[in-house]
Amino acid sequence: MEYINIRSFDNYIPAHIASGRLEEEGINCWLKDENTVTIDPILTNAIGGIKLMVDARQAERAADILRKLESEHRKLTPCPRCHSQNIDYVSTPRKAGNWFSALWGFLTLSYAMPVEKVFHCFDCGHEYVAEENRDATNE
Repeated sequence: MEYINIRSFDNYIPAHIASGRLEEEGINCWLKDENTVTIDPILTNAIGGIKLMVDARQAERAADILRKLESEHRKLTPCPRCHSQNIDYVSTPRKAGNWFSALWGFLTLSYAMPVEKVFHCFDCGHEYVAEENRDATNE
């Protein structure tokens, strides 16, 4: 069997959710570079993240399932301002802490810096933290 990469992740949790969903549908898949990214997250961009590898013969069906899964998730986290579902989970350069971390990393030659991620609405430009993410970051 030939396996191809159909999606990359920077975190093992959504990667496992996606692979579990595909396995429920009978699609042969596995996660490449999961251990490396989980153990040393600094390497995520260097190696391209956790890759969801799928049997090439099942790739189109797997992509359709993942699109439906993403659509379902967007319905659960619409923009609180305009209720649009045209959103994505992105890193934000607008937080002052991110800029201070970047400057500190540059000065100390330590380039690993924490970056806050938020949901961004592409219709109204509003950035927000979803309720389930807000609970996890406050604990």
